Amino acid sequence: MGCQARGGGAAALLARPGPGRPAKLGPDHLRLIPDFLSHGAEAYGFRGEVWTCARVARVIAEEFGISYHKGHVSRLLKELHWTPQMPIARAIQRDEREIERWRAEVWPRLKREARRQRRPLVFVDESGFYPLPGKVRTYAPEAHTPVLREWQTRDHLSVMGGVTPAGKLSVLVRPEPLTGLHTIEFLKHLIRHVGPRLLVVWDGSPIHRRAAVQEFLAGVAGRGVRVERLPPYAPDLNPVEGAWQHLKHVEMRNLVCLDLEELHLELHLAVGRLRQKPHLIRSFFVGAGLEAENFTSLRNAQ
Repeated sequence: MGCQARGGGAAALLARPGPGRPAKLGPDHLRLIPDFLSHGAEAYGFRGEVWTCARVARVIAEEFGISYHKGHVSRLLKELHWTPQMPIARAIQRDEREIERWRAEVWPRLKREARRQRRPLVFVDESGFYPLPGKVRTYAPEAHTPVLREWQTRDHLSVMGGVTPAGKLSVLVRPEPLTGLHTIEFLKHLIRHVGPRLLVVWDGSPIHRRAAVQEFLAGVAGRGVRVERLPPYAPDLNPVEGAWQHLKHVEMRNLVCLDLEELHLELHLAVGRLRQKPHLIRSFFVGAGLEAENFTSLRNAQ
């Protein structure tokens, strides 16, 4: 050690850890991995478009002839800025071009017509609310998975809701499945509280297409209501979906109700809280990919 210090100075005494084994995959290989994965898991013979570390390891072996443990693959993916995420479910039957066309062409036209004709514009949708919340994360002792004991039931509240670009929210709550008659009831509610000349945007649900609904729209009471249908399999285009998500996972998160009566009360309170946040309701339009431009004009029309 003395000879090292005399020959190289104090720097000669510093530790020099070995560089270790060189990486199996070089930078050029790593740059190719995202491109391989972008083709989807089914392109490599897997069932379902889900990427796991084990599957990525098999792709690396197939493309480069290099074997990696799935535990190390997670570190590689992190370096490539790929992270584990909850996928969004999309129907195979979706027509993405038609959905984009609706956003780019139909929605601007509807906004122009709503302003020109001074029609309140209302998006309508339905959902179900159950006494128990969705599964949530909770703290528990390590290696002791908690068990939530619940009274399982299919009882629920059926809810029809409508939102406007001005940030208004209307709901109809019933303890039974919704029908075409409930659709008519909700339209009458909107006519009374929003305006008689409505521009209603909704999906192709059977309860929107019932003969009784068509007769109502053709009659004196519903003659001022104009209906526009969303593209099939496109719930993400409807801003009311944002309201459902907020009510279930924010306003009523982790809430357990003993019966439908208590659930109805809690839902009523949650809806009231959301109505106090029109800016949040307007943000659901932006979340649906419907630009917020000209909302001031729409508010004036409503």
